[in-house]
Amino acid sequence: MVVKKTKGYLIGNTVILEKNDYSDLLYQKHYGIKKQKNIELSLIEAIYLLLQKKLEVYNKNYKKKYSYEELLKKAKEKKFKEKLIVYSDLRKKGYIVKTALKYGTDFRVYDKGIKPGEDHSKWLLYVLNENEKINIKDYISKNRIAHSTRKKLLLAIVDDEQGITYYESSWIKP
Repeated sequence: MVVKKTKGYLIGNTVILEKNDYSDLLYQKHYGIKKQKNIELSLIEAIYLLLQKKLEVYNKNYKKKYSYEELLKKAKEKKFKEKLIVYSDLRKKGYIVKTALKYGTDFRVYDKGIKPGEDHSKWLLYVLNENEKINIKDYISKNRIAHSTRKKLLLAIVDDEQGITYYESSWIKP
């Protein structure tokens, strides 16, 4: 079996894909965003696809190929490893996962069978390490935003063994 692969180059925390049929296929599977003629991946999407052997990432002139470890060092986000673990878990389970910075959470998660643009995401996802405490005001704020956008808040707690426990939270009217 031949594994299809595409190439991209790193600029900051974004990977720009080479234009080809396989990059178009990745976009159809809801990886990245289209900007002008290019498909741009977030660093987390790029690392996930690299680990799946579907992407090779280079510097802009394609003279240096980055390894997983080198790309991981480029990630400046807090809890990036935990976010990558959760992103990978959900993608492998068939969910579409997109960034959610404007909602104050880590990701938007679409229920299986739902595509971005056709319907809204079901959850706003916030990733925590098992040793991390969440401030109650932050929790209430994230839950309120989820409720006001007709979503549920999903907490993903990553333990030291890279296991994940998910908790769904929503507002109810008694």
